[in-house]
Amino acid sequence: MNTYIKKSPYLLFLLVMPLLGMVYKFLNTHPREAVHISTAADGMIPFLPIFIIPYIFWYGYVFFYLVYFCFKDTKVYLKTLILIVVGEIICFLVYFFFQTIVPRPQLHGDGFLIEMVKFIYANDEPYNCFPSIHVLTTFAIMLGSRHIYDKHPINTMFIHIAGSLIIISTLFVKQHVVPDMIASMFLVSFLYGILFELYEVAVSKKADTVFAKNK
Repeated sequence: MNTYIKKSPYLLFLLVMPLLGMVYKFLNTHPREAVHISTAADGMIPFLPIFIIPYIFWYGYVFFYLVYFCFKDTKVYLKTLILIVVGEIICFLVYFFFQTIVPRPQLHGDGFLIEMVKFIYANDEPYNCFPSIHVLTTFAIMLGSRHIYDKHPINTMFIHIAGSLIIISTLFVKQHVVPDMIASMFLVSFLYGILFELYEVAVSKKADTVFAKNK
């Protein structure tokens, strides 16, 4: 219990997320000249309303696992949060200088899934697409989870299966196109390599040097 109390203040860093959301909203409602970057592959991907469920599930997924990381391994939590913040700032710069737009399908019918899609479309303009923040944050959680040890196998499976569904949902509900997804995964992988891999190697070498001097 004392451990949870000691780690709880770190959750305050999550307050940066609403601030990032405000920047996203500003750029989304004040678009620059937008371009289409759809590919032939995007034309072959069908619109499947059922994928609006994992798309919306993203909101809880990212928040829950950041909190989980905080209490499980605070260092991994902070690194993952930094990865997300830096990644989103880079995305915002791209949105400002290179704004893209995703063509949306005509929605027919009034079923529950269609109504959910209509809600998302009504509250999120078809800009701020390349790279995809949905994919960026989800992939950051998936990679960060690799450094959370002693997870239950079901938890591990859930992180990656749910994350994968969220990522492909961006394509099936026509919120993003393939280049958006690829760019986000490349950006996250690059930042992950710096924060999780190169940093660990540098710290390890420094520790080895100190140990050698003290022998």
